[in-house]
Amino acid sequence: MKTIGLIGGMSWESSAEYYRIINQAVRARLGPEASAQCLLWSFDFAEIAALQRAGDWQALTRKMIDAARRLEAGGADMLLICTNTMHRMASEVQDAVPLPLLHIADATGAAIAERQLDRVALLGTAFTMEQPFYRERLRERFGLDVLVPDETDRATVHRIIYEELIAGRIEPASRQAYREVIARLVERGAQGAILGCTEIPLLVSDEDAAVPLFDTTRLHAEAAVAAALDS
Repeated sequence: MKTIGLIGGMSWESSAEYYRIINQAVRARLGPEASAQCLLWSFDFAEIAALQRAGDWQALTRKMIDAARRLEAGGADMLLICTNTMHRMASEVQDAVPLPLLHIADATGAAIAERQLDRVALLGTAFTMEQPFYRERLRERFGLDVLVPDETDRATVHRIIYEELIAGRIEPASRQAYREVIARLVERGAQGAILGCTEIPLLVSDEDAAVPLFDTTRLHAEAAVAAALDS
């Protein structure tokens, strides 16, 4: 078994889900006594969120590279960035360390391709929805047409993530708001929806939409287990 290196704490609510899903998947593959061999570097998300708000992506990139190097020094065989938004600097992190970095959009795109969909919605932080790094990778590597909510809905999706989900708050009214956002994207032609923030699966699941939902947390974590056990 290879050692999985997790860059987490963004937020720890979703990092805990990574740990749970990874260990459950290893146990399912190897038996009830088995668990994952992994290392976790967990940020203080308050520092990360402040730099995001300030738009200081250079400082954020330095922090991510430092975390990757710490995991490399600790003996990790591969890296996962346990957040969609911080894949904005995935290429810089990959260039800084020799370990393979498993990109969350690749795990997600592969799952969408298996369903033979070509137009999907993307929900996430404002950074993920509005900046091109995520949508362009899905387009270039998987030929996907990626729709994002309108400005008002983007603000709602982002607010719920930062005011509620990272604090572990699960509000029925917010679940309904996400259902309505997804429904409007389906009306625009979305055949599925990417839960493109690792906290969103804490709030919504398959029964909340009329189209397939792609849980990036689970897809990324399960891809890591496959890489750890099969390669």
